[in-house]
Amino acid sequence: MVDTFICDNGVRIVSEQIPHVRSVAVGIFVKAGSRDEEREENGITHFIEHMLFKGTPTRSAKEIAREFDRIGGDINAYTSKEYTCYYAKVIDEHAGHAVNILSDMFFNSLMDPAEIERERQVVLEEISMTEDMPDDDVHEQLWRVMYPHHSMGAPILGSETTLKKFDAAAIRDFMDRFYTPHNSVVSVAGNISPALIQQIAGVFGNFKRSDYRKPYQAPGFTAGTSIRHKDIEQGHLCYGYPGLSINDPHLYDMAVMNNILGGTMSSRLFQEIREERGLAYSIYSYHSAYSDHGTLAIYGGTSNEQLPELQEKILESIRTMYTAGLTKQEVVDSKEQFKGNLLLGMESTSGRMSRNGKHELLLGKHITYDEVLKKIDGVSLEKVQYTLELLKDAPAQSIICPKETSSQS
Repeated sequence: MVDTFICDNGVRIVSEQIPHVRSVAVGIFVKAGSRDEEREENGITHFIEHMLFKGTPTRSAKEIAREFDRIGGDINAYTSKEYTCYYAKVIDEHAGHAVNILSDMFFNSLMDPAEIERERQVVLEEISMTEDMPDDDVHEQLWRVMYPHHSMGAPILGSETTLKKFDAAAIRDFMDRFYTPHNSVVSVAGNISPALIQQIAGVFGNFKRSDYRKPYQAPGFTAGTSIRHKDIEQGHLCYGYPGLSINDPHLYDMAVMNNILGGTMSSRLFQEIREERGLAYSIYSYHSAYSDHGTLAIYGGTSNEQLPELQEKILESIRTMYTAGLTKQEVVDSKEQFKGNLLLGMESTSGRMSRNGKHELLLGKHITYDEVLKKIDGVSLEKVQYTLELLKDAPAQSIICPKETSSQS
């Protein structure tokens, strides 16, 4: 059972007691992502995520890492398009210490100018690493194509141009706007004690900052094309289609459809493209749901000579799904796979902590596993067919291929 406690200042604490485990996972979720950035701020959310690990008045960056190593724990963070998360996992007897370190980082990070300069170089290397990995870069290019005039299309890492502008003043200005009590959720799951919840409430309940609510404007989907040539051996291809938001009543139907399309090893794309034709080693699809829209993406990589055929067969498979429809057995099998993944995820304290934090932050409510299973059981062939309407129009596409030749569909 998930319990929610709301501090007087608006910070929400969600907890799930799992008494039969010895671990505790705790995460601080902030409703600040790359879509909240102005054009000149692109990448600052991710940069702030890095800077919170660079030291406080009582702990250096090395000491933060060393303290977690001493207790056999893990600490990390990530930035998405709509939120940022700082999280740790430790054995239960060290949960209070983990909260102390995370809260120290969250409230007291120094933003030392020398550390900012060093971390700027680190992020520039991270950007270069992504650009050197075409199977990652092709996804970044797809988002630029789909949402060219919206912050959803901008890279989470930012760019060399925007990174140069970040200093302590810019960082604190952004945090003053978005790192606020009502934008913050602390999620904890595992063998937790009442004292741990009291500790979290005592620290985060004193958090005082004026709340800023930036209204979201849903991005308009663009079916454009991006082709880039690089010094690589293999061609990489992404197709993008409009998807569904996290609040859409057909979201579970969409998840089942994605499984059938390319979400599993028995999916149509995997079986037709890889197993039957040997056109690609990696071929898959995924659906990303956000607060006001969603995206269905398909990825495939193959030799440059086979890239035109790969494009043709992917689009042919989608057209067949749209025109001929699906089978009842495909829907049944996809639902069972979906339920299996959900139930296996329940065995992880980190998985539960993450799920609860995101639900509280983005939905403001919690759906029990039994309710989710009931929703999945309620998915029907007819409902899944409805989601196929999203595939009827031309997709956005991103291609990265060797310099010598190029391919287009």
